[in-house]
Amino acid sequence: MLRSFFCFLGLLLLAFSPGAFGDTFHFDTAPFSGVNVGAIPGRQVVGGEQFINFRPGVDTLEINSAAFGVGSHLNFINSPVGTLPSMTSGVNVIVLDTFENDNNPLTPFGASQAADLIASKLTTHGAGFFVYFNQSLNEPRFVYSTDLASTDADLQILARMINLFGDVGRNAMPTITGSDIQITATPEPSSISMLASFLLAAGSLASVRRLKRSQV
Repeated sequence: MLRSFFCFLGLLLLAFSPGAFGDTFHFDTAPFSGVNVGAIPGRQVVGGEQFINFRPGVDTLEINSAAFGVGSHLNFINSPVGTLPSMTSGVNVIVLDTFENDNNPLTPFGASQAADLIASKLTTHGAGFFVYFNQSLNEPRFVYSTDLASTDADLQILARMINLFGDVGRNAMPTITGSDIQITATPEPSSISMLASFLLAAGSLASVRRLKRSQV
């Protein structure tokens, strides 16, 4: 009986070990920390992003809705700008599969240019997020916008996907789906917390069984 318990415990530890499942990258801090972007005219682009290794179809970008002032419903689109619906009600996450806006290498494609392309198509205003491929860095970035439909919206760069470099990154962009991104009202309990709860319950059960055997 005891051997079976430890075998089960070993399998559980393996299941909860890093890399057993995809990684979850949490974004639960209010944007523009320390920068009063509302007091500065024009669009502000604030950096300080996380550097992450993101694997589409495996890892998850988890957004806390309260921190960013967005609803908990995910309305996701992955598309080049040319096929973005011109009237998209409630869209709040976009993967932009357009990598250039003017075919001019002297004006590299960055967050502002990507945001302008998105705003040129959307007619419904609201805060949201987008992933675009930065031409200078040669890798994707994950960005928060105060208004996806506005060319004046302030932007917070949340993450840079450093493993998706060059052609690998460009080819990966169309593979990012809505299942790779979550909007949650509260942070999910960590794997460590769940494991600790299980071990506590297992320990209590073992103690009860030992007590019953001692009373026989």
